[in-house]
Amino acid sequence: MEHPKAEEEVVRICQELIRFDTSNFGDGTGPGERVAAEYTAGLIEEVGLDTTIFESQPGRTSVLTRMAGKDPSKGALVVHGHLDVVPAQKEDWSVDPFGAEEKDGLIWGRGAVDMKDMDAMILSVMRAMAREGRVPERDLIFAFFADEEAGGTYGSHWAVDNKPELFEGATEAISEVGGYSTEIGGQRTYLLQTAEKGLSWLRLLAHGRAGHGSQINTDNAVTRLAAAVTRIGQYDWPIELTKTTRQFLDGVTELTGVEFDPDNPEEILKELGTVARFVGATLQNTTNPTVLRSGYKHNVIPGTAEALIDARTLPGQQEQVLEIVKELAGEGVEVSYAHRDVDLEVPFAGNLIDSMIDALHSEDPGAKVLPYTLSGGTDNKALSRLGIAGYGFAPLQLPNDLDFPAMFHGVDERVPTDSLKFGVRVLDRLLSSY
Repeated sequence: MEHPKAEEEVVRICQELIRFDTSNFGDGTGPGERVAAEYTAGLIEEVGLDTTIFESQPGRTSVLTRMAGKDPSKGALVVHGHLDVVPAQKEDWSVDPFGAEEKDGLIWGRGAVDMKDMDAMILSVMRAMAREGRVPERDLIFAFFADEEAGGTYGSHWAVDNKPELFEGATEAISEVGGYSTEIGGQRTYLLQTAEKGLSWLRLLAHGRAGHGSQINTDNAVTRLAAAVTRIGQYDWPIELTKTTRQFLDGVTELTGVEFDPDNPEEILKELGTVARFVGATLQNTTNPTVLRSGYKHNVIPGTAEALIDARTLPGQQEQVLEIVKELAGEGVEVSYAHRDVDLEVPFAGNLIDSMIDALHSEDPGAKVLPYTLSGGTDNKALSRLGIAGYGFAPLQLPNDLDFPAMFHGVDERVPTDSLKFGVRVLDRLLSSY
């Protein structure tokens, strides 16, 4: 199914989206998504679709539109992306991170992979369908959210809490970090995301006795916190396989002949190349210290010290992990949630899964498709509160020498233009037929 207009547009739209600096610092100091949202709404309205634009805070802007389907009794499909990006330090990059330069057949810039590439694919397919008068089988709800990179408080979660009617009738959703290719055992394989780890951003607050830096102090908050952070950061979480991860590893064994050994997981992970960075973190819970704060002067012992822990939990284990972290923190250290969100796991089966696989096979007939668990999180977490089952499906056929996992939040983020065009063809097939 050829749609040259959509394939021509996707590169331009991706570049234009990247040129909007929508950096999300997580503390309210960024530029917000307003300008990118207005551009997105303009592209939608240009082909005759109505938009809903809403702000949870000034500048924190999301856009949504609905395309009516042939059969309103079928559950609507939410196709969503986010407009914000993580910050980029220009001096670390070989190109302007917001220049959207095209070179060597790739588009370079912050958001090229996470996730203005998918935003552009969604927009170009939506526009092609509207221009050509093609009516989907079911209602399609297209959403472009703010604030995903800081947990979605001002984006998807705000929308679910304040405008749930916009998602009326929706039963399933697709978004980022799935549907991309890698090579396993010499076979091109697409990883379709059917699970996400839970999110627990924890705050540790240690208490002690303030005093002069020259004195003996056996009740030092900094020392207490440092010991707690060390215990938590170095804790050896056991290997535990979820249903999704077990299915994935069984598929890898089928392709490579290498069995999974819980005592030596590296043996099978090395068969995955760069994707091992994603998959390895889904074999167990993780608790990574990320921030330390304390004190205000060299010769003053502070009375408190604070640390932040990024904990990612396997499905069903969030409360268990919290209790273990509290035990590791020890006396004199309070543990609380700074932010939390649910884990997700849906079956690798059903009509939508079959349709996604068929869409991939329409462009790559011999490919293998496997389910996998995402160690990070997406806006599917918010939509799950409305009973919407979410999947990661941003289809990209990638060259084997591109370290795709390193592109997420990495320096010199980039995506091949041919991959974008492939994604448009696959996404068009899915949205036109499902």
